[in-house]
Amino acid sequence: MANSPQARKRIRRNNARAEVNTARMSRIRSFVKKVEMACEAGDKEAATKALKEAQPELARGVSRGVMHKNTVARKMSRLSKRVAAL
Repeated sequence: MANSPQARKRIRRNNARAEVNTARMSRIRSFVKKVEMACEAGDKEAATKALKEAQPELARGVSRGVMHKNTVARKMSRLSKRVAAL
């Protein structure tokens, strides 16, 4: 258990940040899932629209430090490739 006031504050801060970051990751996953569902359904128009909505969310995840930029680049590349193949 944390004994110093700084350590107690750090624990509070870490818990608050973890909540925010969890919500961000959940939001990003939802946007990615929309693209994947549209691809599975074979709806190119919906998949393209969902991809355009997912791109800024993924980029925001990188800028907020929730995801690594190479991870996002890989995901974007794979999603774009799936949508283009429809």
